[in-house]
Amino acid sequence: MNGAHDYDLLIVGGGMVGASLAIGLSGRGLRLALVDAHAPGDPAQPGYDDRAIALAYGSRRIFEGMGLWPELAAEAEPICDIHVSDRGHFGFSRLSARDEGVPALGYVATARQLGQVLQARLRACADVDWIAPAEVVAVAQDDLGAQVTLQGADGEPRTLGCALLAAADGGRSFVRRQLDLPVRQWTYGQSAVVTNVTPERPHRGRAFERFTDSGPLALLPMSEGRCAVVWTVRDEALEHVIGLDDAAFLAALQARFGYRLGRFTRVGRRASYPLQLLRVRESVRRRVVLLGNAAHTLHPIAGQGFNLGLRDVAALVEEVLTAHRAGRDIGADEVLQAYRDWREDEQRQVALATDGLARLFSNPLLPLRLGRNLGMLAVDLLPFARHRLARRAMGLAGRQPRLARGLPPEGAGP
Repeated sequence: MNGAHDYDLLIVGGGMVGASLAIGLSGRGLRLALVDAHAPGDPAQPGYDDRAIALAYGSRRIFEGMGLWPELAAEAEPICDIHVSDRGHFGFSRLSARDEGVPALGYVATARQLGQVLQARLRACADVDWIAPAEVVAVAQDDLGAQVTLQGADGEPRTLGCALLAAADGGRSFVRRQLDLPVRQWTYGQSAVVTNVTPERPHRGRAFERFTDSGPLALLPMSEGRCAVVWTVRDEALEHVIGLDDAAFLAALQARFGYRLGRFTRVGRRASYPLQLLRVRESVRRRVVLLGNAAHTLHPIAGQGFNLGLRDVAALVEEVLTAHRAGRDIGADEVLQAYRDWREDEQRQVALATDGLARLFSNPLLPLRLGRNLGMLAVDLLPFARHRLARRAMGLAGRQPRLARGLPPEGAGP
């Protein structure tokens, strides 16, 4: 480790992925910094809004390894069953926590609830310098380290050096653009309308993914008998849907979803965001690694976005601490290549799967419609296919780092 560096590892972005990385590495003898454009607790922090986040069971294990799950469990509603169907057609599949031998397939909490737990833990991490509010205005690298120039509230720039720079600064990542890292990117011509509703009947821990001609519609179980809604609409219909009054919105949602939960009686505040696929062609560059939405922004179908980013965090924690224990440079090319080789395959597979599902289920052609419905029935009827799908959805497939097995990371320190 080069003692001339201000930090061993500097993280840009204080959202859920960046905060998780800082917590996962804290207490292991590293000099850490977390840079965020928003002050701690700022309600305008976009990563900690009221969106519902579906945490896969594998993400629960990662948070257990970090010692965070007891606090998160108090906020999270378990997903016991998932019902997948194609609106107006015969195909459906069901996944059950009981069949998989787990307490839940996943959990639902809001980003704001997750943010409160993550930020409370960060405040207790004495070895993490939380530099906020501060904006990154320049990034540079050389063979010895990375340099980040920040501009704080006082307007005065300062430059910090680190052995490794981790960019978790979102889909519009400044670090990614500054380094001119190429991406594969396209928009779907769709937006997600997010809100919560109160149904007439109890959800009993059931989640629903209903494919419609305008895109998927997901209902996820929440506390107080509510359900989180992620409704995909075409961009040309967005203004109309958002502009509906509560009664008309509930009626339109009811027509799309049906009556499996009875009538919807109340609706919360609505918001929307455009849907796109973005995948960086190089998730690592000399002395730099990209994580979370900075590396891959996915369609929300199957709720894999944050879970994939959290699995990236778990793998990077393991590679960094393995190098640190051996007295090696944590920002060396071989460390970053080992991380990339570990994560690249799943990142590609999840991106292709979510994109493929979004396109397949919005295609009205009869042969494709028949094929996808027969495929869903096959998954429902074949236990081995259902089990394989469930393992992947829960984030339990492939090589698992210590955090993903619910174990604390190894390393120096307490």
